[in-house]
Amino acid sequence: MAGLESKTARRIAAEVLCEAELRQQFAGEILNNYPQLTERQRATDLVFGVLRNQVVIDLVIERFSSCPIERVPDRILNILRVGIYELMYCPQTAEYAIVNEAVDYTKHITNKKQAGFVNAVLRQTLRHILCRRKLLDQAHPRKTIPQTWDTGCELSIELFPDRDASPREYLSIVFSLPAWLVGTWLSEYGLEQTRQIVFASNRRPSVYLRPNPLKTTAGELVERLKAAEVDCEIEPESQMIKLTSPGSITALPGFDEGLFAVQDLSATETVRLLNPQPGWTILDLCAAPGTKTIQLAQSAGGTAKILATDIDSSRLEKVKENVARIGLSRCVTVIEYNALDDFTKRFGGFDCVLVDAPCSNTGVLARRPEVRHRIIMDGIAKLTKAQGDLLCKAAELLKPGGVLCYSTCSIQPQENSVLVKGFLQDNPGFTLKKEKLVLPSASHTDHDGGFTAVIVNRSGN
Repeated sequence: MAGLESKTARRIAAEVLCEAELRQQFAGEILNNYPQLTERQRATDLVFGVLRNQVVIDLVIERFSSCPIERVPDRILNILRVGIYELMYCPQTAEYAIVNEAVDYTKHITNKKQAGFVNAVLRQTLRHILCRRKLLDQAHPRKTIPQTWDTGCELSIELFPDRDASPREYLSIVFSLPAWLVGTWLSEYGLEQTRQIVFASNRRPSVYLRPNPLKTTAGELVERLKAAEVDCEIEPESQMIKLTSPGSITALPGFDEGLFAVQDLSATETVRLLNPQPGWTILDLCAAPGTKTIQLAQSAGGTAKILATDIDSSRLEKVKENVARIGLSRCVTVIEYNALDDFTKRFGGFDCVLVDAPCSNTGVLARRPEVRHRIIMDGIAKLTKAQGDLLCKAAELLKPGGVLCYSTCSIQPQENSVLVKGFLQDNPGFTLKKEKLVLPSASHTDHDGGFTAVIVNRSGN
C-alpha cells in the first residue's frame, strides 16, 4: 500500500473508520494492512476507542456543530470522531496537537471551508469542557462522560438522562450500547453488576499470556520478558502474565518457540472447568483460531488425541499455525469440517467434545467493539437455534460416560443456562456436572465475560 509509511496514527484511524463503514468490514482486519507497527498500535487504540464510545461522540458533534450527523461527510465526520475521542477520553494528550492535526488533515483531503468547520467544532467542544479528567464521585453525572471506573470528562452542559430516574437510558447512551441490551442486563443482574458490565465493555482490554506448561513456567517466562525490558506481572490466581505495556506479540521473547499463547483470563476458564485428562480422545468442534485447542492439549499433558475442526475452513489455517508454533502437532489433528464423519468412525466416539459456540459476543464487547452497533434482539434467537443444533450434534459423537463441554463468550442467559437447561430436558440421558458464568470486569485484573457448562453422557452406563 503505497504512501502508508508517512501517515500518522490519527490519519490512519480516520481512514480505517471510513473504510470499515463503507465495506461493512471489521476495523481490526483493515488495520492489519498498515505496515507501521508503532503508528498502527496507536491507531488501533483510537479506532477501537471511537467505536466503543461512538454514540456519545456523535452526540457531542451534533450538539456543538448544530448539524445532524447524517449531513456531515463521512471523511470529515471520522476526523471529528477521532478528535473528539482524544479530547474527551485521552486527557493526557495535548489539546493543541489534537486540534491542529485534525484541521491540517482536513485541509489536505478537502478544502479550507471544511477545515474551518472541523476547527470550529473541536474548539467549541473545548470551550464546553470544564475538566478533562475529574473524579466521577465529585462530578455531575448528567454533565460527565466516564473514562474509567474512577474518572470522567466534565462538560459545562447537561448531556445525559438522569442516572437514577432512567438507568437504562443513561447507561445506554453513556456507554454507547443498545438500550434493549442494557435492559436485559438490568433485569438479569441488577444495577450494580450492570454498571460493572458496561464499564468493562468499554475498557481498553489488557493483554494476558498463558505460559505453555509443557515448556516453561510463569516465573521463567516473566524473567525472560523482563530481561528483554518487557513490562509485565504475574496474575497470582491464574498464573497468567499481564503485559503492562503491550507491543508486538510476535516480537516477544519466546513467541517463536511456542512458550505462550495470548488468551483472556475468562477464556481460560472453560478448559480449567472441563479438566481434560491424559489419554482422552477429544473433538474441538468450533476450534478456530485454536487457542482452546492448544489449552486442551496442554492441560491433558500433551497425551490426548485431539481432532480440531471448524465450519469456516478458511480459519483452520490459523489453527494449524498456532498448533505448530506451540509444538502440539503430534497430538492435534486439524481436519476439514466435511471430513468429520469419516474421522468420527475411526475414533468410535469421543471421551470429550468441546463446543465453543458462535454467539452474540456480549461478553467481549471491549475487544469486538463493532458488535454493539450490529447486534439485534432477533439475532440472538437465531443464534440459539444454531447453538442448540451444535450441542445436539456434539452429544451424538460422545461415548457413554463422555463429557460434553459447551461454552460461549456471551453473557445472555438464553444462549447459556437457558439453552443448556432446554438441552437437558430434551436429553434425559445427560446430566449437568457444573456450569460457570463469568461477567466482564474492569478491575486491575480486568477480563471479558463468558459461560461454560460441563455435561456428562450417562446413557449406556
